[in-house]
Amino acid sequence: MSDTLLIGLYALAAGGVVGLAGAGTLRLLRGRSILVHVVVLLAVTVLAVVAGVVTVARAMFLSAHDLWVVLVTVSASAVISLAVGAVFGSRLAASAVWAQAARERERHLEAGRRELVAWVSHDLRTPLAGLRAMAEALEDRIIDDPATVGDYHRRIRVETDRMTQLVDDLFELSRITAGALRLVPTTVPLREVVSDAIAGIAPLAASRRIHLVAADSGWPLVRGGERELARIVSNLLINSVRYTPEDGTVHITAGHERDSVWLAVSDTCGGIPDNDLDRVFDVAFRGERARTPGENGSGGGGGLGLAIVRGLVEAHGGRVGVRNTGRGCQFEVRLPAA
Repeated sequence: MSDTLLIGLYALAAGGVVGLAGAGTLRLLRGRSILVHVVVLLAVTVLAVVAGVVTVARAMFLSAHDLWVVLVTVSASAVISLAVGAVFGSRLAASAVWAQAARERERHLEAGRRELVAWVSHDLRTPLAGLRAMAEALEDRIIDDPATVGDYHRRIRVETDRMTQLVDDLFELSRITAGALRLVPTTVPLREVVSDAIAGIAPLAASRRIHLVAADSGWPLVRGGERELARIVSNLLINSVRYTPEDGTVHITAGHERDSVWLAVSDTCGGIPDNDLDRVFDVAFRGERARTPGENGSGGGGGLGLAIVRGLVEAHGGRVGVRNTGRGCQFEVRLPAA
């Protein structure tokens, strides 16, 4: 019984020394990845076993041959343990990193949803109050001047159109974020998409005396959903026209590089603050007050246009970016070539 107790004490002492050294090592490595901690922990465990076995074997005065057999056996087991632990430790580390990224993304999306609700509530409440006031004035015949009545009718139509556009943007954005967007890829001439978008935005550009200039050549074919591509180009043009001062210019160019095509929309808006460049595609972001769209039909939506652009571009396997130029900024979209 005393020999068993002595063997246990020897093993405990050897394992304790290795364990203390391992604890110090883990403390020094506390800023490293989970995989490093798992591997170090496994190594400490295996080394503690090896140290205990070797210490007891030497205390029992085993022959060199027997001691060598014990060491080979323990070493083989240690290699297997470390290999299996490293494999599963890497999976555990990857899962932990993925879970952390998922939590961060969920927090970011939740913050975006709260901000979106706040923006949309404001953008719906304001025109609804105006519509109700004008409707009550017309219903109670407080306003009977034909010119004023006509102006009220026009303003009611404009506000209704703005609210309809906002609802459409919300529906499109919900399809993108929910993964319900289903593309029907076809080979689309980019020139035709841009021409249709320019025709649709021409009245707004004319009211603000904005010159829309499209390149004469270099228009490639692109593979994607025709409706979604039209929405991308239209949103980019609307955004540039809204934020460009009167008598400004919006240029639209395109080209082909290797396996991708690019579309660039440049304006003379005066540029975007550097701190906002990474946020212009966020939901409900509308930048500084100086960049807030004005009236006369140029009022903005809920700050969803560029967020929709990014979602649609990424759904096509492309990417979108923005940078400041001399007198304004340039939005560039890159998509797979046909």
